[in-house]
Amino acid sequence: MGLSVTHLLVVLAIVVVVFGTKRLRNIGADLGGAIKGFRTAMKEGEEDKPAEDKGEAIEGEVTSKKTDKD
Repeated sequence: MGLSVTHLLVVLAIVVVVFGTKRLRNIGADLGGAIKGFRTAMKEGEEDKPAEDKGEAIEGEVTSKKTDKD
């Protein structure tokens, strides 16, 4: 039992009657502004993160370390 198109239209009509179109537009604009602000903050957070130092590889030979224990 899911929602059919007619059920959704009835719910939408009730919401429009209860809240009015002007208030719904304001709610939509506020929600859009909040999402935009969140995305901007996420991008700024990524830019502030320091770059990871990958380090440098030093080429050379690996030698074994011999220790004499008596």
